Amino acid sequence: MIHRMIITSPRLPAAFDGLTVAVVADLHAGGASVGTEFIRKVVDLVNGERPDVVVLPGDTVHQTRRAPQYLPLLAAVKAPLGVWACLGNHEHGFVWSSKYIGATPVYSRDQWRAMYAEAGIGLLVNEARPLETNGSRIWLIGVDDAYSRSADLGAALKEVTGDEFRLAVTHSPDLIDDPRAGALDLILAGHTHGGQVSLPWIGPLWAPCNKFRQRAAGLVRENGTVMYVTRGIAEGLPIRLGCPREIPIITLRREAP
Repeated sequence: MIHRMIITSPRLPAAFDGLTVAVVADLHAGGASVGTEFIRKVVDLVNGERPDVVVLPGDTVHQTRRAPQYLPLLAAVKAPLGVWACLGNHEHGFVWSSKYIGATPVYSRDQWRAMYAEAGIGLLVNEARPLETNGSRIWLIGVDDAYSRSADLGAALKEVTGDEFRLAVTHSPDLIDDPRAGALDLILAGHTHGGQVSLPWIGPLWAPCNKFRQRAAGLVRENGTVMYVTRGIAEGLPIRLGCPREIPIITLRREAP
């Protein structure tokens, strides 16, 4: 499942040239094919890449009530600049968003934060944290799930000081539609599973995002920023065709302006 790639930016500080980011999206722990052994294999794969930072862009658990069972398994994931998460639609109880079907009962934000903290993972909910090395820094910005109508990029950006490189982690790729998305240098998102079924010359038949033909998976350049949408590690319904699972290992490189 490992997918290695390089993304360049002229705004990346020299001290962060070569930074590696592992993207562990849509684990759906407790789903049809994701039990304890599968999660341990994912942890071993990620740790084997020795990333500098690990991000979990939501839907880490499939059913919220299973979170206390599965989140502790992720305590074994290690990275020198930390392991960071944001919430997805499953954590919010919105399996499928609908005006007719509300969210199922879920944990509060503070409860999620406490459970992630017990696993050594920082939860970012419309907030930002600086990552520092060798006297330089970039900003890691965790934006809540747009699919669940919880995203607040404005609130997250209020915590950012200075004009350093801004790496945003979010669940739904629809964050790129926010008019303030141009203030971000790179967005990492998931949610779509790449559509799960993608046909030659046609692409995905459907995915739960706007402009799904362009945004279901891969690199997107739009609205003044760059976004990578991962196909994710798993899914609730384990059916995939032409759309394999992936764990992106992204190396950030400084590009001449």
